[in-house]
Amino acid sequence: MSVIVVAVVGYLLGSVQSGLLVGRVLRGIDVREYGSGKTGFTNTLRTVGLAGALVVVALDILKGAAPVLIGRLVFDDSLASAAGGVGAVVGHTWPVFAGFRGGRGVATSFGAFTAVAPVAALLTLVIGGVVLGTTRYVSLMSITAMLAGFALLTVFVLAGWTDPEYELFGVAVTLSVELNHLGNFKRLLRGTEPKIGQGGVRRTPGRA
Repeated sequence: MSVIVVAVVGYLLGSVQSGLLVGRVLRGIDVREYGSGKTGFTNTLRTVGLAGALVVVALDILKGAAPVLIGRLVFDDSLASAAGGVGAVVGHTWPVFAGFRGGRGVATSFGAFTAVAPVAALLTLVIGGVVLGTTRYVSLMSITAMLAGFALLTVFVLAGWTDPEYELFGVAVTLSVELNHLGNFKRLLRGTEPKIGQGGVRRTPGRA
């Protein structure tokens, strides 16, 4: 029962789209009508600006960490914590409160990952920062950091530093985020992927 409860709580928290709220408050727009059509940090940065994007990434990280901590502190159940983290990422990506059109789940995954294994998350943040600093592609940072984070989580589980139930969390959120970046990966190969801050034009109907 604790697994179901925390997973549902995670999904509902994840479904709260901070990017939509910030876009409407600061500019009176739906950020999904611009740029990539997503609600996370990168598209908010393109359409609203740095201050709004920082608010969005902070809230998205918190909503990923919260259900993991609820599972751990309230229920003392690693499997419930893992389910809560997965629920938050699923909610952010397919939000019930926003027509099932959300973001790609990177910041929310990082928040949950931080609550699961803070040291591994810090190492992942460093790796992601290096990739972003050298390439200026947020998508490449996300793709690389998710893979690195999963590898580090696996090491921590095998070493006995993190409960094995969290490996299920790692598999689920890594697959979700990577699959949601397939379009970005193709644009990176073609050389058409916008760098950080670029690509905030209004979307045309039916644009992928």
